[in-house]
Amino acid sequence: MVNATHNPDTDKKIFALLQDSQTYERGFGLLIQTYQERLYWQINTILKQHDDTDEVLQQTFIKIYKGLATYRGDAQLYTWIYRIATNACFSFLKKKKRQQTLALDDTENGIAHQLTSSSYFDGQEAELLLHQAIQTLPQKQKEVFLMRYYDEMPYQQISDQLGTSVGGLKASYHHAVKKIEHFVKENMS
Repeated sequence: MVNATHNPDTDKKIFALLQDSQTYERGFGLLIQTYQERLYWQINTILKQHDDTDEVLQQTFIKIYKGLATYRGDAQLYTWIYRIATNACFSFLKKKKRQQTLALDDTENGIAHQLTSSSYFDGQEAELLLHQAIQTLPQKQKEVFLMRYYDEMPYQQISDQLGTSVGGLKASYHHAVKKIEHFVKENMS
């Protein structure tokens, strides 16, 4: 996971370049250069598979490109981009789930198998259990947990992105942690 700090000056430079039709493409190139790796790891945290991550990353940049005309600069650029990427992940997962004809149990077992067979997964039992536990969480708790635990986002930033109160987010995170702890304890060898 990349823990790059947010640089408001870079965002201002990108936004300024995007405002001028003569520098628009250069601005979009700088946006990709600045956020591509960070978005890759954000998406990969949710999807777990390299090919799926690459596909959703491409979709995300297409959506960003198409949506830049409506971006007003009210929210931080990364907050806006992060939300697009997160929504693209969940749309991808919903589409993938609709396409699969497996039962829910088979789907969960398939995710666990994908984790253990992925060349990008190091195979440590505790990490595997954590990822399996995350897959069992309700969607809202999963999203809050991923943003807080992996991306180390402050509650206020998560609140801004999800439109949920900080108190509600803290409760969701707490419940997610308790469910994960229970899952891990139950499944430790």
